Amino acid sequence: MADDTRSAVIAGAGPAGLTAAYELLRRSNVRPLVFEADEQVGGLSKTVNYRGNRLDLGGHRFFSKSDWVMKWWQDILPVHAPETQAPLSLTYQQQQRSFAPEETSRAPDGVMLVRERLSRIFYGRRFFDYPLKLNGATLHNLGLLEALRIGASYGQAKLRTRTPEHTLEDFLVNRFGERLYRTFFKDYTEKVWGVPCREISAEWGAQRIKGLSISKAIANAISSRFHTGADPAQKRIETSLIEHFLYPTFGPGQMWEAVARRVRARGGEVHLSHRVIGLECEGHQVRAVQVRDAEGGVRRVPCDYFISTLPVRELVAFLGPEDTDTQRIASQLPYRDFMTAGLLLKRMRFAPDARARIAGNGMPPDNWIYIQEPDVKIGRLQVFNNWSPAMVADPSTIWLGLEYFCREGDELWSMADGAFLAFAARELEQISMIDRRDVLDGTLIRVSKAYPAYFGEYRHFGRLRDYLDRFSNLFPAGRNGMHRYNNQDHSMLAANVAVSAIAQGSQDKSAIWQINAEEDYHEAMGPAV
Repeated sequence: MADDTRSAVIAGAGPAGLTAAYELLRRSNVRPLVFEADEQVGGLSKTVNYRGNRLDLGGHRFFSKSDWVMKWWQDILPVHAPETQAPLSLTYQQQQRSFAPEETSRAPDGVMLVRERLSRIFYGRRFFDYPLKLNGATLHNLGLLEALRIGASYGQAKLRTRTPEHTLEDFLVNRFGERLYRTFFKDYTEKVWGVPCREISAEWGAQRIKGLSISKAIANAISSRFHTGADPAQKRIETSLIEHFLYPTFGPGQMWEAVARRVRARGGEVHLSHRVIGLECEGHQVRAVQVRDAEGGVRRVPCDYFISTLPVRELVAFLGPEDTDTQRIASQLPYRDFMTAGLLLKRMRFAPDARARIAGNGMPPDNWIYIQEPDVKIGRLQVFNNWSPAMVADPSTIWLGLEYFCREGDELWSMADGAFLAFAARELEQISMIDRRDVLDGTLIRVSKAYPAYFGEYRHFGRLRDYLDRFSNLFPAGRNGMHRYNNQDHSMLAANVAVSAIAQGSQDKSAIWQINAEEDYHEAMGPAV
């Protein structure tokens, strides 16, 4: 490294932290030192290996409306092109093709597969398309009378708009009508966040659902008949309407493990089981970071820059603001915690059906299924076989991920692992998806602060942002670092903007905060997590 090399301490080795580290090495003379509290890299995008069966925590589709992100990913893991056995570079628009399952099963290890996306809603013991589609199957499941009621409710919402939009309930009713909101949004969203929709900021909808409405869904259904999947017009389609995505052979963690290797190969450092426990500041500059290793040893690490993916609550506590209101707002920022129960099964209860693509062992074709049933606590079900064949050790078995949203220390979180796995199996049996006697094995993963929440003291987050922006060499990035419900590509883009500021000698953080605040990213006509 050059004599004028500076250093950047990066707290966290998730998508934001590792993207920042790699970009610093590529574009500056700033040497990154990454400290990760976990035993592996990836953050929420890590892959957990349980006896050869791999869990993707939350489900990570690799697609982005940013061609920079698409090219960045493929620089790390090229796309598998089975007909040529050569790397295939895809932009966002070109993701709209898939390969047969037998082709992906023969893919080499260090590649991205092109996967078909299928997500559905399970409500009233029936499957609905996700995003909701205005087609015969939806009308049949709802019934003609209920469909007419939903249509009338939507018309009423258009005539009597709720203004201003203060709450998520206002946001959703304005776009979908009261009846559709109560059918497909309210109960699921409150299951996820643990509070009524009328207590959640409308800003959550603006970031996760954005411009989509029934009218846009109708327009998309009509326009989709007139262009092919490779048409550049795909760039205008709502994100959740994209039908294919890229996926590493061994899950999302494979991407970030490969990035960590590149960071180390270029002279950067990535330290696992190292937790940031304090900051040393002079005025409004971070001068050093206190880090504790797995053995309990603490060391002081000087730095010229500090890139933080720490929860804002922890970061502000480390900075120690004198203003008591700033302390209070940060200490009471809300989060939602998360648990995934991995269950290995012989079979599921769905009857084999080639037309519905139900396998002989009853496995449905979905990547994940939103569970809208009010009589169970499970929020979402992943079928890892359908993400990548390599996620499952024995292809004759079914490897499921049951996702639960909770609060650290509550009844679900505190349940013993064995008791929770039995509880999860009972829930799937209760909604007639499995027979508990077909469960072969299981494991449980807990993730704290998985979802920054948009209620309570979040309404004063602008004051925290103003406070953090005073620190000239502190750059926030990532989901927790910005207290923003980012996808992994948003986190990468924020990290890239932070690196640009460092490389240019700029102290302006405004471009970072603009990531995932624009209308370029959209969610779906249905529940969004």
